[in-house]
Amino acid sequence: MSEYTRRHSRWFEQILLSYLFQFLSGGILLIILTAVPIWGIQFWRSEDPNIFTSLLTTLTAFFISTFSLRKIFRLPGSETVSYVIPVATICFLIPVLYILITRKTYSIQVMLVGYFLTLFWCYLGFFLGRRYRMVRYALLPFGEAQDFDNTHGAFFVVLRESSLESQRFNAIVADFSSNEMPAEWEKFLAKCTLSRIPVYSTKKIKESLTGRVQIKHLSENEFGSLLPSRFYEFVKRLIDFIAALIFLPFIFPFLLLIALLIKIESPGSFLFIQTRMGYQGRTFRMLKFRTMFQDKKGKGFTGSGDDPRITKIGKFLRRYRIDELPQIINVLFGQMSFIGPRPESFELSQWYENDVPFFAYRHVVRPGISGWAQVNQGYAAEVDGMKIKLEFDFYYIKNFSFWLDLLILFKTIKTVLTGYGAR
Repeated sequence: MSEYTRRHSRWFEQILLSYLFQFLSGGILLIILTAVPIWGIQFWRSEDPNIFTSLLTTLTAFFISTFSLRKIFRLPGSETVSYVIPVATICFLIPVLYILITRKTYSIQVMLVGYFLTLFWCYLGFFLGRRYRMVRYALLPFGEAQDFDNTHGAFFVVLRESSLESQRFNAIVADFSSNEMPAEWEKFLAKCTLSRIPVYSTKKIKESLTGRVQIKHLSENEFGSLLPSRFYEFVKRLIDFIAALIFLPFIFPFLLLIALLIKIESPGSFLFIQTRMGYQGRTFRMLKFRTMFQDKKGKGFTGSGDDPRITKIGKFLRRYRIDELPQIINVLFGQMSFIGPRPESFELSQWYENDVPFFAYRHVVRPGISGWAQVNQGYAAEVDGMKIKLEFDFYYIKNFSFWLDLLILFKTIKTVLTGYGAR
């Protein structure tokens, strides 16, 4: 049975590559480099009131940083070290703000050393993970399994015979829709399963690597998975409401300035209000800054960034997504979320429902100012582009979670700074 051994299944591999070991070893190192130099080996006996607040806060921020990055790096399109600094910074800023607001005493030295040690530990974990945690898949030589490429941080090996050939893999991938699979290969899959080597369908692996759910042949089981968590829906709505209440007073002067610039450049309202299809198929009036001349007509959607209807200030607002800021009011009233599938106009929604299968299922969650499709695909108006966008939207709904929302938030910031997908 040694031939059928899962990769990283040896006891020392399971320990060294586990998150528990990563946290404990990093936490011990953090204590040695922060608490011991200030309060000595028996730091817990110190009467300094700073020790409890500083050390507990730093360890908590270290834990949340490493745990969050571990979750994010498992999502498609997140195989980049650029998320380390923003995640660690946010995880340290939140408790620091709490300490400042409550006016508790703390050691700035412990916090700074802990922050930079967290960055070092997360960078080290990322690069070691790329070397030792790259997923190795064994592909059965039937159907679409033969078409996989070594991309998305995974390595694929096509098996030539019903044996692992003394190699160790994280999982086996098979196209179960193929009618070409002989009985000996079915017995091989059974042996792998008995040896605790997981067997996945090509469809599942494609979803996990591309961040898209194929919509051509959705099954009844998949419709069930498109029902998002009610608990996280409630938490997400609460976060949206509180964040909108906090942001609006700060950005209000900025919104007034933009409204004034729009009015100066061209006559008409500074707002563009359009009926959109929203949560549970209900329509609502979505707010945007007006970016076009009101006396020029065109298609029902923007074809390109060179559209002559777009004003000069409008091009700037569109490029950096500033025209979407008034939608924070829609978020406040529960019509939208900060993160979710982009709402389409009522007319376009009817058009898409005639040409794109299962389009209406994207309304099972609240539409968002930014979404998984926008940060991966950009703007899409034609039907073919909408089908790909819908595949991204279905992946978001199927994997509806805080960690996916956090990844979209970071990707959105990058999108805003680079102007990716503007039109």
